[in-house]
Amino acid sequence: MTAGETHQAIEATFRIERARLIAGLARLVRDIDRAEELAQDALVVALAEWPTRGVPVNPGAWLMTTAKRRAIDAIRRDKMRTRKHEEIARTLDSTFEEADDDAPVDHDLGDELLGLIFAACHPILSSDARAALTLRVVGGLTTDEIARAFLVVETTIAQRIVRAKKAIARAGLTFEVPRGAEREARLPSVLEVVYLIFNEGYAATAGDDLVRPALAQEALRLGRILAALIPDDAEVLGLAALMEIQASRLPARIGPNGVFVPLTEQNRARWDRLLIRRGLEALARADALSEGGNGPYALQAALAACHARARSAADTDWPRIAGLYDRLRGVMPSPVVDLNRAIAHSMAFGPEAGLRLVDEIADADALRAYAPLPAARGDFLFRVGRLAEARSEFETAATLTRNAAERAFLLARAEACDGKH
Repeated sequence: MTAGETHQAIEATFRIERARLIAGLARLVRDIDRAEELAQDALVVALAEWPTRGVPVNPGAWLMTTAKRRAIDAIRRDKMRTRKHEEIARTLDSTFEEADDDAPVDHDLGDELLGLIFAACHPILSSDARAALTLRVVGGLTTDEIARAFLVVETTIAQRIVRAKKAIARAGLTFEVPRGAEREARLPSVLEVVYLIFNEGYAATAGDDLVRPALAQEALRLGRILAALIPDDAEVLGLAALMEIQASRLPARIGPNGVFVPLTEQNRARWDRLLIRRGLEALARADALSEGGNGPYALQAALAACHARARSAADTDWPRIAGLYDRLRGVMPSPVVDLNRAIAHSMAFGPEAGLRLVDEIADADALRAYAPLPAARGDFLFRVGRLAEARSEFETAATLTRNAAERAFLLARAEACDGKH
């Protein structure tokens, strides 16, 4: 193996092992910043040694052992260490004495990684801070990559991450997976931030790109970790199913010229059938656990499954989708759910039904600057032949969206209202 190939192998290995490495170290040293530093130190040692010694049989274990050695050395050099440091050092010593550079890193490493996710998504943090910290520590994205993903300046993301780490340190949070009632209380925050990340990748809220596949894939990876490590929770499986099925449509959401393609017009041959199968399997497990999947994520996955199962747009079971939205509204009431329910009812029972429902929520404060509301109303009006009103609604929606591709799509729909169906 050449020096260049070895360096590529080291970088690839570190990217794969990074989150698990930091998770194991954070659990031992009780400090995310210190864990990141130790992981980086181990990478530096690997870059120096592996080109001459070769890549170890178990590179993840090698990196963990090296990082633990560094932690022990640092603690021993600290003359002002507290009793807590001494306890950590003893824990590290006992772990290190039994360690083999090529042995598995830790028996409960999966739980350690999940513990890190729970710490990064703790409800004491704001949703923005949870997303930034999760992507930085667990996903391995740089602050610049996160800033570009959410279209904010890099310093804003850096500040969010610093504040989040300080909040975790002040609260004295542990990095073990919570159990029982504590896990149940914190799990919604974890699911919320993972889905927030996925949605930003699936339908970018601003910028020139309609989708950000890398961001969606990162959320999908986190969802798979959660589903593997908490396989008995219907909502965890529901979220995994929802993201798998939604992600299957990513290749078909954009046309050849970068134009948005609505769900009903997508080329279903471009949908990823493997992701659909995985999603449907996860949904079946969720349904079995909850006798029909009545949680918000399981219900949304069931909605996505209706589209996935339809061979064509014409075969879509819109009455079932409308019924599922009726159920979703009961467990997750929100103006956005009400809007999607109106769209479903318009497809199932005609545009007039959609207009009646959308007019009931038109004054909702949360939807005043929400582009999909006038876009949906424009579609209903277009379908009943009220073209001048439809054009006005599409133009209003275009002024509200911050996404360039979506704006172009809406303006094209407005132009289509000039006397043509």
